[in-house]
Amino acid sequence: MSLALDIDHSSAPRPAPSGRMPLVGLSKAEIAGKLGEMGLSERDQRMRASQLWNWVYVNGAADFDRMANISKGLRAELRDVFDLTRPEIVSEQVSNDGTRKWLFRFRDPAHPNMPPVEVETVYIPESDRGTLCVSSQVGCTLTCSFCHTGTQKLVRNLTAGEILAQVMMARERLGDFPGGVRPTDGLVPAGETRAITNIVMMGMGEPLYNYDNVKKALLIASDGAGLSISKRRITLSTSGVVPKIAPTGDEIGVMLAISLHAVRDDLRDVLVPINKKWPLEELLEACRTYPGVSNAKRITFEYVMLKDINDSDADAKELVRLLAKIPAKINLIPFNPWPGSNYQCSDWDRIESFADIVNRAGYASPVRTPRGRDILAACGQLKSETERLKKKDRDAFML
Repeated sequence: MSLALDIDHSSAPRPAPSGRMPLVGLSKAEIAGKLGEMGLSERDQRMRASQLWNWVYVNGAADFDRMANISKGLRAELRDVFDLTRPEIVSEQVSNDGTRKWLFRFRDPAHPNMPPVEVETVYIPESDRGTLCVSSQVGCTLTCSFCHTGTQKLVRNLTAGEILAQVMMARERLGDFPGGVRPTDGLVPAGETRAITNIVMMGMGEPLYNYDNVKKALLIASDGAGLSISKRRITLSTSGVVPKIAPTGDEIGVMLAISLHAVRDDLRDVLVPINKKWPLEELLEACRTYPGVSNAKRITFEYVMLKDINDSDADAKELVRLLAKIPAKINLIPFNPWPGSNYQCSDWDRIESFADIVNRAGYASPVRTPRGRDILAACGQLKSETERLKKKDRDAFML
């Protein structure tokens, strides 16, 4: 017997067996198409699609009864066609530095008898911004040796709606929708500005292995009539899926980050095994030709600092050489330990020496302050409780 887990890259909306379609994640054209199937005229399709878009993304409505400018009769019809169910919050943790981590549980609307899946989403408040770290997959295929997430096998891709739902839930919990109430613990920025100003696709999974759904979600997130997060405030991080880097720039247009972590192919093959498929030369050429790259739109290179592994002065000098002629910023990331990890964080004086070499070469190289370590919410620490589906569950959905 064999099984096909839901890890395809299709972004086509999938109705549940009942016929109800998850509304979050649908494009305006898809919403209009469903309204047409309900018998609405083309004019009404456009108008109602815009109303639904506004209620869901601007006002955060999770109930059709809130939609006061839509008649009760039509609301009842919409309730029979569309699903506004939000994911379940399994846990919410708050670090002593204000970082928040949620474990969200999703059920696949097209396969309601399949076990639910869980992903982690992290909010990082700072004085001038609030950054939401969003997951794109349940688990990960990349097995990067220093990353806790990589120890959880891939279960499936998240849909565009599930990616967006993480943003919606975080905005709701942080009081970011109209009429919402900010947490009163003093750890979330107060005032008129949004709590969430930036999105980074740096959570669980490799975003470019779920390209279509990530693309669809980010285009909706950056739509000026909806969640309205500027593309310059959205960063997609990849470990180096080279064929999808140019389309990311052409079709999504967000900022790009590369999980680099090594300056030699032999070491990167160990730290980031995808390097065996697309080695440094191919990856860096894709960065040099990234659509729109410039000094005003630099590529961020992420470099985790591992003691006696990749932190020598020679490594720093080679990093500078590799990135020549690429408009770049280099984020130096102190290694965040996790249970069972085999690495140690570089000593602080070693990190400073490394950063000094990079800075003197003309590259901004901030050392990222670890956030949320006490709740395993820091970079490389995310891992949900969901593991690969048990055999008896998989066999129930064999081909």
